[in-house]
Amino acid sequence: MKLLLVEDQDELAVSIRNYFSKEGDICEVATSFSKATEKLYAFSYDVLLLDLMLPDGDGLSLLKVVKDNWSDMGVVIISAKNALNDKLHGLELGADDYLSKPFHLAELNARANAVYRRRKQEGRRTLSFKEIELTLDNHEALVHGTMLDLTRKEYELLHYFIVNQNRLLTKQAIAEHLWGDYMDTMDSFDFVYQHIKNLRKKIMKAGGNDYLKTVYGAGYKMKDE
Repeated sequence: MKLLLVEDQDELAVSIRNYFSKEGDICEVATSFSKATEKLYAFSYDVLLLDLMLPDGDGLSLLKVVKDNWSDMGVVIISAKNALNDKLHGLELGADDYLSKPFHLAELNARANAVYRRRKQEGRRTLSFKEIELTLDNHEALVHGTMLDLTRKEYELLHYFIVNQNRLLTKQAIAEHLWGDYMDTMDSFDFVYQHIKNLRKKIMKAGGNDYLKTVYGAGYKMKDE
């Protein structure tokens, strides 16, 4: 899961980002309306964690921008503003959930995951493509019932392909989804090829077919020919 946290309290932002990182998710941070807008137009995200009180704008206005342009993005409002009108307005604008400060990070994680499951996985706890099955709660991948020995990134890569089956995924899109801001420190996207190569090898060793197709000069697709 890739999240964008819009929060101007540095200490809280660091705590939230670190918590999601330990859970294996990518969590990027924007501390203002303008920085959030810049990131939203540059990258793709699964879930937005949105504070309503921003130094240079209104969080509800940012929510409207998100719903006008990326209607499939999940949104959890996190704010000290607990007035009923703010909550109702946010939900009316398309937010999926609302969590008042202070909150436990475990609860925020649970709510973000619930939103992600509803929007990206239609509430399912397993995903499958042909003989490949993912169990989402314990991050396991199986081929014909045999568990694959995948690294965390390999599992996330397989999950990303299955969610986006039959869609062209560029190397840059894959890198952004799996590594977030850290990809800016990398010289090339060659590491994406290596991860896909390793994933292919493990799937086929377990008796699965090679569904990860290279579209030369463009990227990759997961499809059954």
